[in-house]
Amino acid sequence: MCGMTLQAVLSSAIRAVGYDGHTLTVEFHNSGRYDHPGVPYDVYEGLMNASSMGAYYNRYIRGRYR
Repeated sequence: MCGMTLQAVLSSAIRAVGYDGHTLTVEFHNSGRYDHPGVPYDVYEGLMNASSMGAYYNRYIRGRYR
């Protein structure tokens, strides 16, 4: 993650999210920061609009992108 700005989010699981058009970076409150290359914009948008960001992350991002 080279200089990507992370945006703080209101989530019990996720502290902040960054997206540069290709790589999604997710920082969790208790388990660190993860970069996920190859995430399409609609997946990022879905995460940002999800009623539960943690559940969305687990269902659509975790394990699907490096």
